[in-house]
Amino acid sequence: MTTIDIRTACPILEFDPSPAALIEPSGVLKPQANMPESGVLCFFQEIIDKTCRQTNAPVVYKTNSEIGSNPIYSLPVGDRHIAVMHPGVGAPLAGAFLEEIIALGCRRIIVVGGAGVLNRELTVGHVVIPTSAVRDEGTSYHYLPPGREAAPSDQGVEALRQTLEHHHIPYTYGKTWTTDAIYRETPAKIARRRDEGCIVVEMEAAALFAIAQFRGITLGQLLYGGDDVSGDQWDHRDWITSQTSTREKLFWLAAEASLKL
Repeated sequence: MTTIDIRTACPILEFDPSPAALIEPSGVLKPQANMPESGVLCFFQEIIDKTCRQTNAPVVYKTNSEIGSNPIYSLPVGDRHIAVMHPGVGAPLAGAFLEEIIALGCRRIIVVGGAGVLNRELTVGHVVIPTSAVRDEGTSYHYLPPGREAAPSDQGVEALRQTLEHHHIPYTYGKTWTTDAIYRETPAKIARRRDEGCIVVEMEAAALFAIAQFRGITLGQLLYGGDDVSGDQWDHRDWITSQTSTREKLFWLAAEASLKL
């Protein structure tokens, strides 16, 4: 009987602990003197556009990819400034943009976005602070040894807790399931993830947590309950267009939390 070494059979498990890659972000991007050290990676493009337009927030840098230019703003918050950027969608792109904003000088980051719920009792708009992420994506395996989960920075979780409690915002701590394949969230996989304690599902958290740990920066994430994938039928729940107010409030909560780091 032939024994298969799963780690050599599956290239994604061939972790290389070398700290340097052929293309290092710090080799192609230099720290910017006007780049705030605190920042928010926000998945809500309409909120970024509205907020930065209303505050006349200047663009301090533009990252580029095949999808075009992605501006990084310096947003005034009281007497301080934070970096604001859309991280793209999906672990590989979000991970690359995180790498770039770190290289440019941002070191304390809160990510804010939405997630599908694996428990229908999580209503649309309910706030979740992820405490870990199941690594069912690819990017994190290039930053951390193979493992089941990745975790945010303790300081990031605590800053979010303090901010939400200060404003009397109800929230839930929980585990998230990060997957690359939104069209392969099968009933069996959903049940398996729910059984291991996941309460929401999204596409980036595990990768962002892994990169933050690898690069030695502080990062936490804030999510809100969106569409429901817990039942026999998908329920969209109008989780984007009906939650404009929620998304804007969460952005400002994330901004406040980033300044606590």
